[in-house]
Amino acid sequence: MAPKPLLIFDGRCGFCKIWIDYWRQLIGSQVDFATSQEVGHQYPQIAPEKFSQSVQLVLADGKVFEGANAAFRALAFAPGTSWLLWAYEHVPGFAAVAEAGYRLIAAHRSVFYQVTRFTFGRHVSVLQFARTEWLFLRLLASIYLIAFVSLAVQIRGLVGERGILPVGRFFPAARQTFGAEAYWLVPSIFWLGHSDAVLLAACLAGAAISVLLMLGYLERLALVSLYVLYLSLCAAGQDFLSFQWDILLLEAGFLAVFLGRSKIVVLLFRWLLFRLMFLSGVVKLASHDPVWRSLSAISFHYLTQPLPTPLAWYMYQLPFWFQRLSTALVFFVELAIPFLFFGPRMWRFFAGFCVLALQLLIFATGNYTFFNLLTMALCAFLFDDAALARLRLPLPERAAHIAPAAVVAVTSFVLLLSGLELWEMLFSASPEPNPVVRLAAPFDVVNTYGLFAVMTATRLEIIVQGSNDGVNWLDYKFPFKPQDLRQAPRWVAPYQPRLDWQMWFAALSNYQGTPWFANFMVRLLQGSPEVLGLLAGNPFPSAPPKYVRAEAFDYSFTDLAMHRATGNWWKRTPRGLYFPAISLDDVRTAP
Repeated sequence: MAPKPLLIFDGRCGFCKIWIDYWRQLIGSQVDFATSQEVGHQYPQIAPEKFSQSVQLVLADGKVFEGANAAFRALAFAPGTSWLLWAYEHVPGFAAVAEAGYRLIAAHRSVFYQVTRFTFGRHVSVLQFARTEWLFLRLLASIYLIAFVSLAVQIRGLVGERGILPVGRFFPAARQTFGAEAYWLVPSIFWLGHSDAVLLAACLAGAAISVLLMLGYLERLALVSLYVLYLSLCAAGQDFLSFQWDILLLEAGFLAVFLGRSKIVVLLFRWLLFRLMFLSGVVKLASHDPVWRSLSAISFHYLTQPLPTPLAWYMYQLPFWFQRLSTALVFFVELAIPFLFFGPRMWRFFAGFCVLALQLLIFATGNYTFFNLLTMALCAFLFDDAALARLRLPLPERAAHIAPAAVVAVTSFVLLLSGLELWEMLFSASPEPNPVVRLAAPFDVVNTYGLFAVMTATRLEIIVQGSNDGVNWLDYKFPFKPQDLRQAPRWVAPYQPRLDWQMWFAALSNYQGTPWFANFMVRLLQGSPEVLGLLAGNPFPSAPPKYVRAEAFDYSFTDLAMHRATGNWWKRTPRGLYFPAISLDDVRTAP
């Protein structure tokens, strides 16, 4: 057997040992490696001082190369790196620059050793993402399962035949308004059928396929099916499935279809996480909201967020300087940290831990369904197999590879569409969306993000009531939104009570600007079992009331002293009627 090329390096150089170990991983067994202390005496044609100045590559025919030339010739044996040697030999000026750079690093190896440790760690590994993909797909399957099961118990009350926004009226209305274009604008399998049984079956099928994906069966087919099912439900769900976590799940689910040990697709996931985090910070500044700019937003957030947890009450009691510091840290994580997503290994790890810490805090203080869990799942792509090996995750032996043509196509599409969306969001003054953006928008495969651009400073709660005489009114009980002053904020995530959430949005406007609210009140008058099933308590169990109305109250947290004295977590001030008293007779005679 012909002797292999031999790369000789200084065994006393920590910087050299780190990168030679990395080269071994890249090149494999095609090149031998040895320290100058071990074999230097066997090569008298190489002056001893040369070994301390640069690596030496000895070929089988005895030729010797050094410096960048030796490094590139050795790396030419590794897949995907032969272009370096070609550029060294053919591109004018490349060799001179490469050798100058090599000499600079060689002359300051102790400095670059510290730089390497700071950016890559003590050990540099070839980037592999098989474990990362395995972990992410299990997390994604779990989140899909949460989403579908959560919808299964609510879908009929929300958009079923006797729900608040019946899909049986929505689809014909869309067809009448947009004609054949409605099938594109509202992409959904429910054009074929949308009975309560079909809606429920779709949710249950999604849950079953999520379990299939979790177990690792038919992964690509499962991912396509889950995306189609959830897109269909989002289209049919109208206002109740229009949240940012719904479109984030669709975008992540779409990208997941193209996973298959492709580093480019991993970068696309990082790009998604970057847009999610960075745009969340940008919208806060772009809104010119004074509470964000004065760093006082978090002092309101714990109170005014849609569904706070018990911990939010305690966080609200903390001093103002802490709330301002918290706001500044939010800006730091959302505006600065995302740029590290594309940095060296250790920087990405640091960025990942920062995002995970922020999301854990949000998860602990607010019920944002699976939003925080999905964001944390996306952080998996900031790590790699070597890092995740400590978690003892399995290394898949037969991960399905994605075709290069598919990777090129999806990368080009995502970068084009996201670039157009970012331009429109950040720089364009035109009110009309780009035609390409408008064409792709119904499918939610690339989106823009940004929660709480304007921080709500007060909390208005809507209390829905019924009466049989128009004098004595009884409250309908919601399962999770604030109502009873003695009821502590509740834990509910990752489940999302979508009616409770929409009640928070309704309070930001009037009922005229919230069309579904009137439908909700009519369903209470009709005693719809499906809609009543979305509530925690029906004060009219025998028959629906003759009248319904809604009152508005300003809610705020009690302080520690009041809580000890009264046991109340909340205090409130009446703000008048939100929705006037109506009966079914009013509905029937309305024009």
